[in-house]
Amino acid sequence: MGSTKFMRPKGRGAEGDIHSSDLYVANCGPAVGISFEEISMVFRAFGEVKGVYAADETGTRIIVSFSDEKSAQAALNALDGRPCDDVGGRFLHIQYAVPRPLPSSVLGHDSVDVSLTASELNIPGVYLFHDFITPNEEEGLLAAVDARSWKCLSKRRVQHYGFEFCYQTRNVDTKRHLGALPSFVAPVLERISTCSELDDAGNIKLDQLTVNEYPPGVGLSPHIDTHSAFGDMIFSLSLAGPCIMEFRRYHEGVWEPESSSRVIYIEKQENSTDFLRRAIFLPPRSILLLSGEARYAWHHYIPHHKVDIVKESLIRRSSRRVSLTFRKVRREPCCCEYAEYCDSQR
Repeated sequence: MGSTKFMRPKGRGAEGDIHSSDLYVANCGPAVGISFEEISMVFRAFGEVKGVYAADETGTRIIVSFSDEKSAQAALNALDGRPCDDVGGRFLHIQYAVPRPLPSSVLGHDSVDVSLTASELNIPGVYLFHDFITPNEEEGLLAAVDARSWKCLSKRRVQHYGFEFCYQTRNVDTKRHLGALPSFVAPVLERISTCSELDDAGNIKLDQLTVNEYPPGVGLSPHIDTHSAFGDMIFSLSLAGPCIMEFRRYHEGVWEPESSSRVIYIEKQENSTDFLRRAIFLPPRSILLLSGEARYAWHHYIPHHKVDIVKESLIRRSSRRVSLTFRKVRREPCCCEYAEYCDSQR
């Protein structure tokens, strides 16, 4: 995924004041035929090893993380600068590892732990299916959308099929039908309808598609898809680059009357702290489903970052990301149980 959160210190850890439970070990690794498991076995003799990671992309420098500083110190004192029979007699050069500074592109951003699965995220109504399509299918979909015309917004490009989404009103005009969804998404729709984990998906005729193209670093502001515009299930297929999606559950309503006849959407400020926060990693070729509580009560949001922090890795958005979002247009008022977020019930 990227670099670990540790690096070599500028000074020699054995001689200076730097002490930690993590060691930077040079002159061993996969590039010289020594596996992480073999390295772990060597260092387990000194204490509990939490993990062994690549320190960089060379394959000859690694990080060994112990559960305590004493074990790390014992390993450093015993192995540094000496030949080690268990790794082919190689001389290991060991220092204490220190936390790697975050790049300037992520400094200042308030991060949140990122889940890799929907069960880890633990928001009712969120489902994430990895490798929903094959790499060849991904290439075909990207070629198909690139052959169509794009509409340019301020920071990204979009395409609409079935019905056009109006960003000014955050709704669709059901009287302006653009036609059937394009044939190139038929295999995706078929796979959604036959997904064994989603019994209800086969009964829904998805009739609106929005294609979004996000350049590196571009995200999406926190929002809930308008209740009166779309039905209960929203599917989003990720293509090309990865990203993280954050979810926010505000403790107060987000709609307020503008007049007796209509309501307006109130954007929450980025410095607001009155909400729960969770996040999930969306890899290419995965499809995300928002339904129930997740669809109606949680804002979703793509941070405007060029680098995402996922577990112990920094993942750069080095290429564009394209998403295909499928919805069912609603033709009657929403009657959900989340009235405080619902425009139909205000």
